[in-house]
Amino acid sequence: MKRVLAVSGGIDSMTLLDLMAERFPAEELVVATFDHGTRESSAKDAEFVSEVASALKLKVYRGKAELGAGVSEEKARAERYRFLREVAFLEKGEIWTAHHLDDLVETVAINLVRGTGIRGLAPFSSPGIRRPFIEGEFGEVFDKAKVLTRAAERGVRFREDPTNASEDYLRNRVRKRTREMSREEKLRLFELFLRQKAVVKEIDEIIEAILPEDLRFFRGDFSEMDEKVALEILRGGLGRAGVSATRPQVRGFLTAIREYAPGKKFNLPNDHLVKMNKHDFQIRV
Repeated sequence: MKRVLAVSGGIDSMTLLDLMAERFPAEELVVATFDHGTRESSAKDAEFVSEVASALKLKVYRGKAELGAGVSEEKARAERYRFLREVAFLEKGEIWTAHHLDDLVETVAINLVRGTGIRGLAPFSSPGIRRPFIEGEFGEVFDKAKVLTRAAERGVRFREDPTNASEDYLRNRVRKRTREMSREEKLRLFELFLRQKAVVKEIDEIIEAILPEDLRFFRGDFSEMDEKVALEILRGGLGRAGVSATRPQVRGFLTAIREYAPGKKFNLPNDHLVKMNKHDFQIRV
């Protein structure tokens, strides 16, 4: 299976690219770089990645959007992963990202600040996406310090994203705090993450087993159902139908199921419409 490397040009992803190029044959690797169009220098980042990847004789895909300077982190991420999934589909491969232990700690902290469900405590669990620095692919769990050390040892070239220093982004403010944590503290949180991930996996398996084959549901079943259970069932149904929705979008879907008049349609991401019948509704693949 091809390994589709998500490479931005920053030190984390360039270190991943360097390590993967040493470990795997060129024909097994594909580089995917995405220009969000949020700053003038982003095009040069994509150019830099393409040059390095081409020198390694790796196939390169370049994606581009014009999201503008004020775009939210969530929107930018959604566009980036849409592109990465397209590349993975074309190459029949898996997406590999450079997320490390510090990224995991930051994401859990941000999810807690925003008010998370059970999945917010077990991020980075999407199927079809590998995170080798967290999964121990290179012999141990990498934190930022380990990435920096390895990059220095190997003379990795990279480009710095100027927005990483801006306090306009919640992640950057959280990052300042997490840098004060010791590696031991981060690893303790990592152990909790692994346990939570196992719980989420078990929930996913149960949901998958109870989903109707045709994804047709009775609206009345959701009237008195606990909201957390209802959201998990809907999330599972949407996932099987290939619809990627945020938690607020799934919650809005649940409200529509409970309150919409017969005949009214609910618009899910990518204009995926679900019509509410009097007694039931169906999520179409």
